[in-house]
Amino acid sequence: MANGERYRRGKLTAAHKTLPFGTHVKVTNLNTNKTVKVEITDRGPFVRGRIVDLSEAAARRVGMIKSGVAPVRLKVVKPGQGK
Repeated sequence: MANGERYRRGKLTAAHKTLPFGTHVKVTNLNTNKTVKVEITDRGPFVRGRIVDLSEAAARRVGMIKSGVAPVRLKVVKPGQGK
């Protein structure tokens, strides 16, 4: 990952273009109303219209495994100190 750590799909992590590494974010799937708290550990997504990429574990928690994409809301719960 961009923060130097190895990607582990079982961890609750996410990629965001601008939020500092180490930022903790609450992600809500607006289709299912399920939420998950993740840590920003990578950069991306680099697909137009997408704001966050979730790890497999995080996507499973909010019910996005089958759909792959869903409308979400993000809320920073703990600002990070990284770049």
